[in-house]
Amino acid sequence: MAKLLAMQGVTVTLLTTALNAARFTAAIDRAIRSGLLIRVVELEFKGKEAGFPEGCENHNDAPGLNYRRQFFAAIDMLQEEAEKLLEEMKPKPSCIISDTFVTWTVDTADKFQIPRIVFDGMSCFTQMCKHNLHILNDQKQIPESGTFVIPDLPDRIEVTKTQLPAYFNPEGTVYVQDIRDRIRAAEKSAYGIVINSFEELEQRYVDKFRKLYDNRVWCIGPLSLCNNDDLDKVQRGNKALFDKENSIKKWLDSRQAESVVYACFGSLGHLTVVQFVELALGLEASGYPFILVIKTGEGQAAIEEWISKNGFEERTKERGLLIRGWSPQVVILSHLAVGGFLTHCGWNSTVEGISAGVPLITWPLFAEQFLNEKLLVQVLKIAAGVGKDKFEVQVSSNVVTEAIIKVMDKEKEGSKIRKRARELGEMAKRAVDGGGSSHLNVTLLIKEIQEFQLNQSAKNALV
Repeated sequence: MAKLLAMQGVTVTLLTTALNAARFTAAIDRAIRSGLLIRVVELEFKGKEAGFPEGCENHNDAPGLNYRRQFFAAIDMLQEEAEKLLEEMKPKPSCIISDTFVTWTVDTADKFQIPRIVFDGMSCFTQMCKHNLHILNDQKQIPESGTFVIPDLPDRIEVTKTQLPAYFNPEGTVYVQDIRDRIRAAEKSAYGIVINSFEELEQRYVDKFRKLYDNRVWCIGPLSLCNNDDLDKVQRGNKALFDKENSIKKWLDSRQAESVVYACFGSLGHLTVVQFVELALGLEASGYPFILVIKTGEGQAAIEEWISKNGFEERTKERGLLIRGWSPQVVILSHLAVGGFLTHCGWNSTVEGISAGVPLITWPLFAEQFLNEKLLVQVLKIAAGVGKDKFEVQVSSNVVTEAIIKVMDKEKEGSKIRKRARELGEMAKRAVDGGGSSHLNVTLLIKEIQEFQLNQSAKNALV
């Protein structure tokens, strides 16, 4: 997003913490060398004072969900230092674009008399689902069991309470209601919202969502497509080792076009050993070559033990590749050999799969992922699901195999799914090109901020 704005001649300052900054320093340094006006300012993350584990500066690195409250407390501690930096900044900031969880930026925007734009990391479809669910929830009309229809949507979307994000279904989760209420209030008060999506993907939902924010909703994605440089694709998020990336590419080069299933559950998704076994056996039984990403760190010992004891890696080495730790996902998805993406339906992963024109096999885990699955399977028709209707449900290997075959089969229903996925991938590329909808929205966003500044200057002159 910083690169997209800077390409329009805007000066962009990224405020983050040291460990988070290290994840994208190489890509930002290249952007700066190319002449883009981007600077990175590091804030001190006071995790220790908040009771958050030392050496962790984001939710991904925390040992578990039990540290949520401490994490938000540490985020709040960033405010004072950030405001001192903004006071000294030249030129003065014209607006703040902040993550929806950084709620103190409401007060900061008021203090500096600048608009606050929220980035929430969801689609307009899910935003509208969430908005209408809040209305139902406030009216206590969400049934405890059985399916119900989310009202006032362009499509008939049926869900169960167990499929909803924790705000509507807090039982059994480490939940922080007061913080969620503060986030919701901060979202409602935002001047506008930027969305990592493109209008052609979900136009009817974009139109409805814009009405909630006086037309100040800008779809500027898919953001991953601004990474034309292969190095940028590899070095997103964590620094992938170049030899790892090269070995993956070499493996993919040896496969036929659209023959490989790529399976990855994102940075926050965790599978139990029982579920991992069913996933692994389902991939194996499908008969297709596959790449399976395996997390490293706490809780993974049992999975590694099963792989070793059952000889899974050795048995499938001719057509299976196991990647441990960070995976260069955008590079993999854009390779011609990849024909299907088995995903947890996190929006970043979802939009990256769509951008690559790859059909999806959906296995949602938590948060808004079950809603994203509804968009992919029912509305866009570019995916097949494993039929999981809530977090606790165990998915069997034969169901995994069936979903893979349904998507990968180049005859019957699979051909329609594949054709539609390719069409959306082309639409995504056109959206970010010059004259495309997302490219235009970046221009309109900047124009909106400029007009706000002119109006603010006129008001101050009258005072």
